[in-house]
Amino acid sequence: MNGIFISLEGPDGAGKSTVLQAILPDLQNKYGEIVATREPGGVRVAEEIRHVILNPKNTEIDAKSELLLFAAARRVHLQSKVEPALAEGKMVIADRYIDSSVAYQGFGRGLGLEVVEWLNDFATDGLKPDLTLYFDIDTEVALERIKKNRSEDIDRLDMERAEMHRKVRAGYLEIVKSEPERFVTIDASQPLEKVIADSLKVIIERF
Repeated sequence: MNGIFISLEGPDGAGKSTVLQAILPDLQNKYGEIVATREPGGVRVAEEIRHVILNPKNTEIDAKSELLLFAAARRVHLQSKVEPALAEGKMVIADRYIDSSVAYQGFGRGLGLEVVEWLNDFATDGLKPDLTLYFDIDTEVALERIKKNRSEDIDRLDMERAEMHRKVRAGYLEIVKSEPERFVTIDASQPLEKVIADSLKVIIERF
């Protein structure tokens, strides 16, 4: 595969999705067609799995079921959308990828790193991004953003206790330290314009 694969990671409320939409026009001007996608989702089957995972009514989904559903969605998404685009030499930017499972299910749910990393590897055949932007933000600030900006669209994971979200952030910080060559940390507590500018600068300098 000769395309460029970038993932955006961070706790809920960090602003990844907003930043992705904001940087797309500049990136398209520079690199041509950009395939912007998201996890879980991005293709029909994975979007259906996303609905199952995030539906607040689905309280019977336990941590292991959640992990397996994410892995299934990831596999379908990768085969149907990401890999074909990379094979065509395109830049693919995914709003979440493998590190989300490590942070949320490995650290947040306490399933442990070994099983999550094995399942990620199994689902993706070991494909990792060329670059991952990690959007870091204080847990309380992130939760306040969710409450303020998504009050009518709170999903099952948003409803978790603050302690779960603190574990997720701590997990992300550990992941970032483990692969410094792949990760670049973006301070997501800055004004949005600065976060957008920093993200764009990192991508253009790297590629």
